[in-house]
Amino acid sequence: MSALKFCSECNNMLYPREDKETRTLLYACQFCEHQEVASDTCVYKRVLRKPLGEPKDVLKDVAADPSLPRTRSVRCYNCNHPEAAFFQAPTKGEQAMTLYFICCNPSCGHRWRD
Repeated sequence: MSALKFCSECNNMLYPREDKETRTLLYACQFCEHQEVASDTCVYKRVLRKPLGEPKDVLKDVAADPSLPRTRSVRCYNCNHPEAAFFQAPTKGEQAMTLYFICCNPSCGHRWRD
C-alpha cells in the first residue's frame, strides 16, 4: 500500500522520481539532495467509496442488463417511466435483503429501494 514518505534529513515530504539511467523509482526531497530507492512500485492508489446502504455494484447502465427481471407495476419517481429493472441485495447493517429498482429510461437511470 502506498504511504507518504518523509525526508530523514529535513522532514519534508519525498516525491516519486524516476532515475532514467538505472530505470528505477526513487523518492526524492525537493529541498535537499536526499533520495532513496522505492521499496514498492505503487505510487498512488485511489480508493472509491460508495454511499452506505447501496450495493457496490449498482451502476447507472445496469437497467440495460438483459438478465435482470423487469416490472411494469412500479413507476419511476423521477421521470414517471412505467418500467423498472429490479434485484435483491443485502444492505449493510441489516439482516434482511433489500429490493432495489432501477429506472429503465436510458436518460434517467434513477435508483430507489423498496
